[in-house]
Amino acid sequence: MNSIAVFVALLVTVHADIYLHNPRGSNNRLDENSRNRQNANRMFDSQNNNRGGYNVGGLYYYEGSVLQIEWTNQHSCADPNSHCELILQYMCHDDLRDGAVRGTIPQNAEDCANNDCNRDIEYGMQESYDSYTNCRLRERNQGLFTADQNLKGNSAKYTRQNANGNRYGYECPEERDYYPYWQPTEWKDIAIMTNNARRCPFYEEESENVKSRWACQVPQGYIDENINSNQPIIPTNKEDCENIVYPAGDENGERAEWKEFPSHGLPAPICHETEWTRDNHLGNGQGGFPNTFNWTIPENINHEHCALRLRYNISTGEFDGWNPAVNSTLNKQGNQESKLDVHSRVGLPNREDAENRGYVFEQNPNVKIFNEFDDDDDDFALQLAVNTNQYGRTFQDRSHSFAIRARPAELQGRPIHNLNVRGKRGNIVQVYPSVEYDFVPNNLIASNGDYVHIQWTGSNTNNNNNDGQGLAGTDRSNMVLLGEQIFPEGQGNDPYKPYSKYGHYGLNYPMHLDNVTIAGFTRDDLVNLATVNPNQFRGELSELDDAGTYFDLGPRRVTQSGYYHYMCTRNNNFSNRSQKGKLAVVDQQIAAASIGWNGGSLTASDGVASVTIERGTFEDLQRLQLEVWGVEQGEAALASQGRKISVGANYASDYVVLYPQQQMTPDDKVLTMKMKVTMPSTDDYSVYRTNSENFASWHKVSAQLVGDEVIFETDRGGVYVVRTEPDVVAIVGIVIGCVAVLAIVIGTIIYFRRHPDHWDGLKGKCSYAKKSTQNKV
Repeated sequence: MNSIAVFVALLVTVHADIYLHNPRGSNNRLDENSRNRQNANRMFDSQNNNRGGYNVGGLYYYEGSVLQIEWTNQHSCADPNSHCELILQYMCHDDLRDGAVRGTIPQNAEDCANNDCNRDIEYGMQESYDSYTNCRLRERNQGLFTADQNLKGNSAKYTRQNANGNRYGYECPEERDYYPYWQPTEWKDIAIMTNNARRCPFYEEESENVKSRWACQVPQGYIDENINSNQPIIPTNKEDCENIVYPAGDENGERAEWKEFPSHGLPAPICHETEWTRDNHLGNGQGGFPNTFNWTIPENINHEHCALRLRYNISTGEFDGWNPAVNSTLNKQGNQESKLDVHSRVGLPNREDAENRGYVFEQNPNVKIFNEFDDDDDDFALQLAVNTNQYGRTFQDRSHSFAIRARPAELQGRPIHNLNVRGKRGNIVQVYPSVEYDFVPNNLIASNGDYVHIQWTGSNTNNNNNDGQGLAGTDRSNMVLLGEQIFPEGQGNDPYKPYSKYGHYGLNYPMHLDNVTIAGFTRDDLVNLATVNPNQFRGELSELDDAGTYFDLGPRRVTQSGYYHYMCTRNNNFSNRSQKGKLAVVDQQIAAASIGWNGGSLTASDGVASVTIERGTFEDLQRLQLEVWGVEQGEAALASQGRKISVGANYASDYVVLYPQQQMTPDDKVLTMKMKVTMPSTDDYSVYRTNSENFASWHKVSAQLVGDEVIFETDRGGVYVVRTEPDVVAIVGIVIGCVAVLAIVIGTIIYFRRHPDHWDGLKGKCSYAKKSTQNKV
């Protein structure tokens, strides 16, 4: 256990903040009508700025649906300036709740209703009372690096980042600060995004999703007797654990058990590189788009009380927390002197010289940037603002509680896309580091026949001075159709290019809805989206003042292909961000994923096509998209370029398109693709590839037929199709037959030219044949 702990001890952050925007992160808020949160200790230790977070956020999502998680992080990821790890987790249990007050749930059971803090619904709670009690009574891991911080105790509630053992709800500080944690936890892993994807195999193997944990389970009476102990009473090793007997000295007493706690029994978390973000910027990432992760919510959860957690583990670029040399023996004060290599990074010859000049990892060191002054030999030192509990530091945000529900029968077998609203009332200065209103996803692509679940929530307790339309302090949204977007000449309405040249979604006036629809929605649905019905009965609705904070249209099947731009009529003034979105409904089936060095796979249209990327194939993160086009759709795409397919005899598959369509791998690496064939296996097949930008040329790809699939390797994306080859035997027979007939005709002509007298004997019998044997045919 200690060897693992030393290895991962410093995967945790410098000064930075992280905020969840979808689902809405709380940052410990609960209905504050002030811009600052009122209790940073309410549920968890975020270490974020007091201004962030949303007052409410509870929604529900169906199992198997896709939820776009969106956040902003202050410091860089995928950048050499810092080491960055983003860890997404969730938990569900019956007692998880947002609570009704902003106070912190009590530590002592007697301070809760009915002496039961787990079920005292007055207080918000995520981790359970029992888990925190075990944490504060359990020995801390002595193998963790503490730098020169003076920890005030030896239980797991004391860490380098929380030396005083402060309490934040029922969160265990040691578990918060370190990942993967070695004790059993209630959190389940979703994904890990890291600057160094070579760590992914370690993360996948050590995740509690797949690996059990060992811990000491002591008798409840032993805990009750020592509940107020200031010293840890629960050991973290087998020998000390099995020596505990309660009551003490009783040979027949109950013994503690060194127990294996099974894994969560879930797949290993997704692990890949982080998306690039720049330093000191709580905003969008590359390309001007938000930082997102698409979570396909697991099946078989079906729980009304769940929460999402995003941890941001970051350290400065010069702080090599994965190097075991960082950790050393304890000094006289019981702290650890760091062996962090500072001297080589600043060009000094050795560690001793660096220490003499203050180039060491300690609290606020004074560094001598000049060795000596020539005039009086006095040393001159500059103080650095180094806080050893912040170099290697964890930030986090958590969502409000939400539900995950089983699909009803009518929703089985089709993708469900969640479409929500992010943000809060106010202009960017007033809401920062939260964000202004927008739809999430802002640009949603769905296949014809998919379901879109439109749902949002808002608050009645925003700051009354914040800008916005309608009743002060309130969040409200609606959705109405915009007119067709006018593109500059030469630009089409491409679903993969979500903005026009001028970066907006059409006009600021909504489309009339006399004879139009959104993706095939009924007129009643359009009325409900516009007026926030059916939960509203009359009232002042011109600016939605009397509409409810919560709206749920429910999942609706999209049945009409096209590109639909929409807006919110209320949140559309100059002070607020223009709340607009786009839904592209396409005929092809689509699957998309970000895949990097750690590899992965992508499957489209229930296995019609798939691509597999082995670990080490990619050097960095790539966004892949796999589409399945029907034959008619593929031929229409060719026809749009004035082309027809020029290879093979007949179709033996749909068209399969892999993006990006250029070479994706180094010369010695390949991807593996599979495509279902639709013709009898007695036929001969060939796989051909082209590019959808012009369909100019087709290239034959070497492939193997296994069952009803063709399997082949490639180093690039493009348009792929399987074609049957012409029947060689039939062609040869036709050729041989034609040659034989031709030989007979030529032989006859030569014979009668040499023997004209024989022709006279056939007069009247072969008059038509004679014509065909004359010199001119």
